[in-house]
Formats: sequence, structure tokens, C-alpha cells
Amino acid sequence: MIDSTHSSAERADVRAARESGRTSVLVIGGGINGISTFRDLALQGVDVLLVERGDFASGASAASSHMIHGGIRYLENGEFRLVRESVEERNGLLKIAPHYVKPLQTTIPIYSTFSGILSAPLRFLTHKSGKPQERGAFLIKVGLTIYDTFSRDGGTVPRHRFLGRKKSLAELPSLDPKIKYTATYYDASMHDPERLALDVLQDGRSAHPGAVALNYVEAIGRDGDKVLLRDRESGTEFAVAADVIVNSSGPWTDLTNEELGLDSRFMGGTKGSHIVLDHPELLEATRGREIFFEHSDGRIVLIYPLKGRVLVGTTDIDADPREVPVCTEEEIDYFFDLIHHVFPTIPVSREQIVYNFSGIRPLPRHEDTAPGFVSRDYRIEVDREGAVPLVSLVGGKWTTFRALGASLSDVVLGLIDRTRTVSTAGRAIGGGRDFPRTEKAKRIWIQENLPGAGARADQLLTRYGTRAAQVWEYVEQGDDAPLAGGDLSTRELEWMVHNELVARLEDVILRRTSIAFTGGANAEVLDEIADALAPLLGWDSARHDAELEQTRLLLNERHGLHIPSRARG
Repeated sequence: MIDSTHSSAERADVRAARESGRTSVLVIGGGINGISTFRDLALQGVDVLLVERGDFASGASAASSHMIHGGIRYLENGEFRLVRESVEERNGLLKIAPHYVKPLQTTIPIYSTFSGILSAPLRFLTHKSGKPQERGAFLIKVGLTIYDTFSRDGGTVPRHRFLGRKKSLAELPSLDPKIKYTATYYDASMHDPERLALDVLQDGRSAHPGAVALNYVEAIGRDGDKVLLRDRESGTEFAVAADVIVNSSGPWTDLTNEELGLDSRFMGGTKGSHIVLDHPELLEATRGREIFFEHSDGRIVLIYPLKGRVLVGTTDIDADPREVPVCTEEEIDYFFDLIHHVFPTIPVSREQIVYNFSGIRPLPRHEDTAPGFVSRDYRIEVDREGAVPLVSLVGGKWTTFRALGASLSDVVLGLIDRTRTVSTAGRAIGGGRDFPRTEKAKRIWIQENLPGAGARADQLLTRYGTRAAQVWEYVEQGDDAPLAGGDLSTRELEWMVHNELVARLEDVILRRTSIAFTGGANAEVLDEIADALAPLLGWDSARHDAELEQTRLLLNERHGLHIPSRARG
């Protein structure tokens, strides 16, 4: 585990929280579900303090497959409520977060007609995986027909369609010619999950002056109605009293409860890894679609074009939340095998991997249930034994974050005797407000709001949605110079520091931008951005060098890069 504690001056927002020492609701865990709950409570006018021991959306929320999906697989688990909620939320996010959530055409290659008919009912009844057996066209057709009934929402996404071998290969000529059919349906992509989470967070921060969010602050104990917190930047420890404590730590929920004096055994997460390839031939072979299928071992896997790269995932392996998840060589071999299974004539090599990542899913404890069949639904546990209620979130996934945040907020509102005044259903998120939906509308919006941005206009609109207008206004007010080959600029970085709670170099490289994800992180880029960040964050030379080394180690040890150590002298 990389030691991430720095010695630094106390940040103003941390000092304010320490001096206040009080909030109505303390939310521990700044992944997407904690952030969604924070936004919902802030919109009700509730004083809420969110603390996250790392950066916002840097844990499980950063390790997703970048999809917003209804979960066709959940039908086989009998989780019809979850499927209905998921597709409703997916359709909702296409409307309220159109800057980050887009329709995604998804194709399933199918090798048989009737395979799996006998084993599927057994899986449904027992939730045991049994001997892996690929699902044939009949089962997939039944599943997609049911899925369409949940999914349509007045035509938000088109219905599924089936094609035989000849037409399938005409559309996707690099597919395995042994296929019998393809099934194509629509879900949704989420091209920047960390930025979507940040947008939700910013909505909460701006909704109510009593809503405060702190990254790099961890909960380390509890004394009555007070929780002891430690600022991992300055080392300062302080206590905050609250009427309700919410534990939304995801896979680490039991570990957080342990720090708070509660023995719980709620969680049983599994590890999922992904690789990102710079592979033009494979990118072209997808024809802009996600290829989604069941591999020979029964795992659901995907090949997904994203940001000019190809994302390949995922695994589903039992994991210990005390250990840092990493993508292993065995998992990479597995991914190469599944690429070959679908696109047998396209060679892949490790040299084409520009980034990998791994995370632990926040699944409930599942005992002997096979990992792929563990419920992706969530539940809320309330412990009233202490001086104040401790609410633990068990489970949850990206697609349902808005509904989950509302449900969790309703529980909290009941505990503090407050009533809901604002609904988040249908409420635009951040830069999704007034987002231009067509190419013509996009060009007009850029002309009116990003004058002079030139080639950067599309990048800014993609990164911020309609918040790009505020960013560009700030950029134009001073001298600006490109950073990271044009992925960023000095004034935009300054705007991030002032407005997006940047505390470390890794925040910019991994989460405020896509520099790491797309393979743009190298020694020169790290140096350049660290040099630009140092005066903005008041770093001395020792902190500057520590940031460089820590980020280099993080990228090498957690994300499969090979960045050399910075030369001294």
C-alpha cells in the first residue's frame, strides 16, 4: 500500500469544519452513493458534512465498466424490482445527465439456438452458477423481450433486434464467423464517471451553505455523538458531532463500522478488473458498439470503444477489502482470450495496453452464492444502539445512484424529523442543464458560450457539459498555456484547483481529466502538471517531489504503467 499522508498546511474548508465541530448529518464515504445522498440532503436544506479518506469517487466508483445499464443479467437472478429501477434510472440519466450519459448500442454474439434452456431455470432457482453453459438465441430473445418491456419509456431507446450470421458479419465483419446470430439492444455509456460524480457533488455544495465536502479526511473513531476525523493532508485530528451518521463506504463499510465501534458483517465484495488498449484495428472492429457476451466460464464480459481506446473487462473474483485490488497477469491473459474468442483474427499484445484498473464491488455478503449471482441491489441498515443512529448502506451500483441517494436521504430525514421538500427525479445534474442535444444545437451553443475556444470547444463541452461556459470565461481572463499536449491548460488547471477541490497531482491525472485513462501519463506530463500545480497549492520543493513520486508509484503499481523515477540533480 502506498503511503499517501503528506505534511501540509490545513485547508480552509477543513479548518472551518474543525472550528464548527457540528453538523446535522455526517456522511462517511465519498463514492457516488455517498455523494448522491449528500446532494439530496443538501437540496432539502439539511446541514451535511461529507468526508472521504481519498479523493471523491476514487475507490469503487472509479473502477466501473463506464456503463449505465438496466442489467439484463439480473432478470436471471429474479431481481425484477432492480431491473425496473435500473432501466428507469438509466432512461432518467439520459435526460438529466446527457453530457456524460449517452445511448450505447450493444451487440451480443450468439453461437447456438437452444443452449442453456435446461440450466437457466436451475440458475434462477438456486443462484448457483453450476457448469458454465452459454446462453443460446432462444434464451437471449426471451430475456431481451422482457427487458424491452421494462426499458422503453416512450422510445427513449430502440427495441432490440436479431440478425443471422450473414447480416451480422456484414455489419461487424471482424466477428468470429462461427457465430449463428447477433442480438443488438441499447443501454447507456458513461464516459467520465469521476466527473459525473464531481458534478453531483458540486450540485450539493451549491444547493446549501451548510453542505460541506472534504476529501482526504478519514473517520478514525467515535465518542458518543461525535466522530473523530483525521485530515490526511495536514495530520490534524478533530471531532464533529452529528445527529445521524451515514456510512456509505462501499466495500469498506464493515471496516468503517469497526472504526466507529460497531461489529458488522454486511459486505462481501468481488474484484473486477479492466484493461484499456490503444488498438486502432480492434477499435474499428467494434464499429462504435459495445460487444457484450458470456465467456466460456460463465462470466459476462465486454469489449467497449471509449475515448478513442478500447476498454475490455471484467472479472468477478472474491476479494478482501483490506487488500489493494490490482489487475493481475492472469486477468490480462483472460481478457486476451476473450478478445480472441470474439475477434479471432485480430492480434493483441501487452504493448497495446495503456492503462488498467481494478476495484472491489460493494456487494452484500454472499456466502456460497456464486459471485456473478450476488445481488446488485442495495439495502439500508440502521443501528440505534449508540448515542445517535448509525445508518449503513449495503450494496448499490452506479446506475441507480440517484434513486439510492433519495432512498437513503428519506431514511435520514425520518431520523432527524425533517420532510422532503425537493425531488431529484428529473432534476438536471450540473453541466447537463440546457445541454445541446443535436449537432446543430451544439454548434450554436459553442458559438454563444465558448467564443474563441476553437479546437478546445468540443473538449471543454465534453469535460464539463454546460459548465464549460464558466470555465472558458475564467480561462480567457488571464494568460493561458497548454499542458499535457493540449489535454489541459494552465488557466483550466487553476480553475480546477479553485472550484473542484483538487488536493493532489493524482486528482488531476486520474479523475479531473482522462490523461491516465487514455495513456497520456508519462514522466514529462507528470513533471509539467506538478510544476503548474505547486504554486497554486502552495507546495514547497519537497511536497512537489513527493507528489511526483507518489503519483508515479500509484500509476505503476495500481494501473500497470512503467514510468521511470524522476532524475535528480
